[in-house]
Order: sequence, then C-alpha cells, then structure tokens
Amino acid sequence: MADKDLSVTNSSTPVPTDHHCIQIPNDSKIDNNSIRNSSTDGGGRDIVLKPPRLVSLDVFRGLTVVLMVLVDQAGGVLPAINHSPWNGVTLADFVMPFFLFIVGVALALAYKKLPCRVDATKKAVLRVLKLFVFGIVLQGGYLHGINSLTFGVDILQIRLMGTLQRIAIAYLLTAVCEIWLKGEGVVKSGRTMLKKYKFQWIFVLVLTVTYTALLYGLHVADWEYQIPSENSSFSSNITLVNCGVRGDTGPACNAVGMIDRKLFGIQHLYKKPAYTRTKECSMNSPDKGLLPPNAPSWCQAPFDPEGILSSVMAVVTCMIGLHFGHIIVYFKDHKHRIISWTNPAAGLVVAGFVLDFCGMHINKALYSLSYTCVTVGAAGILFVAIYVMVDVFGFRKPTLVFEWMGKHALVIYILAACNVFPILVQGFYWKEPGNNFLRLIGIGRS
Repeated sequence: MADKDLSVTNSSTPVPTDHHCIQIPNDSKIDNNSIRNSSTDGGGRDIVLKPPRLVSLDVFRGLTVVLMVLVDQAGGVLPAINHSPWNGVTLADFVMPFFLFIVGVALALAYKKLPCRVDATKKAVLRVLKLFVFGIVLQGGYLHGINSLTFGVDILQIRLMGTLQRIAIAYLLTAVCEIWLKGEGVVKSGRTMLKKYKFQWIFVLVLTVTYTALLYGLHVADWEYQIPSENSSFSSNITLVNCGVRGDTGPACNAVGMIDRKLFGIQHLYKKPAYTRTKECSMNSPDKGLLPPNAPSWCQAPFDPEGILSSVMAVVTCMIGLHFGHIIVYFKDHKHRIISWTNPAAGLVVAGFVLDFCGMHINKALYSLSYTCVTVGAAGILFVAIYVMVDVFGFRKPTLVFEWMGKHALVIYILAACNVFPILVQGFYWKEPGNNFLRLIGIGRS
C-alpha cells in the first residue's frame, strides 16, 4: 500500500558506517524520542509512521512574518508600534526575538537525530553563509528603495550587519551547540534533560556574563564621525562626540557602538538608527522630525542595532528557543509540555521587568539582558497559546494563512520586508519611471 506518510526500511539490511563521521554513542540514542509508532508488513520490513508536523511552529513563524510586515509598513504612520527610539519596548521590538526564538525551537527538532555530526556541521555552515550573503545584498545598500530603479553600493560604505546576518550568527552558534554540546543518557524528567544539555546552559551563562561585563566594563573614549556637506560632495563636517565614560547605556557612549566602530569602521554601520527619533534628536519625537536647536552631537551618527556585541544576547534568545524545542522532543504529554514552557516563560518576563526597574533598561538597540528576558518570555507565552489552540484543540482553520506564511517565511521576508517585490513591480511603468502601479496606490512617488 503506497502512502506518502510512510517510509519503508528493511531491518535486515546493514547500514554503512561513514568513518569520517563522529558517531553518536548508542546509549544517547535511546530516549523518549525513539519511541515511535511502527509495524511490520508481510515481508518482515519495518513500516515507520512519520510523526505529525507541529503546526504551532509554522503558525508562530507566520504570525511573526505578519507582525514584521505590519510594523515595517505602518510603523512610519503609527510611531506607537514602530521601534522604540531607545529605552522601552514596542510591538516592533518583538519581531527579531520572535524569529530567533522559533529558529531555536526548529533546530531542536531538526537535529534530534544526528547520524553524522561532521556532515550536519558542514550543512549548517553552508546555510549560514548563504543567509549572510543574502543579508548583505538585501540590507547592505545594494537596493536603493521602492522609489528608485537604480541599484549598486560602494563597498567602502556597505552595511555589513543586518537582520539576516544576526539570524545567521545565532543559527550557526546554536546549531553547533546542538550538534556537539549534547550529553549522553536517557531523558526522563526536566532534571535529566538539564543534565544532558548542561554544557549548552554553561555556554548561555558565559555569553550572558561576557555581554554584561563588556557592556558595563569597557571604557568608551571620545570619538568622531563625518557628516557629508550639503553644499559640496568633496567636503564634510567632522563632529566630535565626547564620552570618556564606562558603563554608559545611552545612544552616544555605549560599548555596543564602540565595538562596532572599532571592528567594522563607522562607515559600515546603519546610517538611520532609531535614536534619531528621540526627544534629543527630533522635534517630532517619537516620530522623525527636524533636529532641535541644541541637539547633541551624536544625533546624526551611524549606529547598527544588529551589531556584534548586541548579537551575543540574540544567540541567548535562540538558545532559549532551543530549550523549548527539547521539551517537544522528549516530552509528549500536552500538559507536561505546557507547564514546562509556561513557568520559565513567565519567569523570564517578570525577571526582565525587575531588571528594568533596577536600572538595566529594556533596550532593543543594545539587546540588553532585560530586553532579552521580556521578549523571549513573551515569545514563549505566545508559543504556548498557539500550541494549545492548533495542536491541542485542533483549531487550524483560523490560522491556515499564518501556517502557509510560516512555511515560506524567508521568501516572504525577502519579497516584503526587504522591498524586493515592490521594487520588481515598480520596474514596469508607462512612458516614464514615475508612472507605475506603486504610485497609483500611493506607495511610490515620482
């Protein structure tokens, strides 16, 4: 009987061993996840039923894509849902952590069986390289926006980091941890699961301590940047930013920006940071506006919200998502899963607000520890709600669109959030480039 959901294997056929691979010990394979529905046919062959796909994973990812498109298109009109200019959190600030969280969940499911760790690592590195290159092309300045049919970027000014690059970094480190930092033994409880993955949690702790130590311990010296002159393309205004401090978490003198300026060069950073909408830098805050008369010197300086140091905590977000995925792999009871997810998620949200109250402010641009706790905790709570609705009670019809978008998240992100689709549409015009469909519906301009 042919069925796409069935895989037929001959149990008597020996499986060849790849001597270039590091094989996982046999005892580590025998866990709760190895229990599966199976039977044999008349020929003595094993017929293994594939486990049902976790619908909540796709729905969560699809909902995140919708949220991303919403804040990208409506954020300029509704500043309340746009990225917070500096401290605080808005709807838009949940998008990146939600993506990173669900990447971690998916990695736990993808690597629950590893016949060859070396091959798995090579494939992960290849995926990351592709994602990183995509990010540089789409967010490095190569495309000039929906109001321009030109393209190209000066490699001396190209932006090196971005959303896809951050996801790529988090994906790589989390995947490597899941492939290599996995202990042996059978998982029967939360305690034994913690023991199995103790080295991963040590890695999370090291990342968190390192980030905190650098953010509050590094001395930030005075620095300068150039503002291109409007009157001449050959001259520029050199602006000095006075710092000389340690542990500052404001827009001008934080260690996150300093590290990016040292490693990449200020010319390779994001040139339209969110802090240009702060009260110090905009007369129309929290929206964009003219510079106030006594605006500080740093208001027009580049700053990358997806920088190196801030990406350290992005990896932590992905690792926490990985832990949620482990619960799916080892525990099949709905109640056990829900409790195991809800308690730490709620605890993280509370911890984040406590840290914010104590002075470690919730800040997306710095990806602060409090921001990490609040957003990944919120991601966990939302994931539980979706899981209960679609996987426990089976209410799938209201979420079919989100499920479809979740299965094609990367393509939708590239077409919508990176403005590739509107740029392609704008390429078809009549008589002159300004006469196009985007202008007709009020998106583009001549």
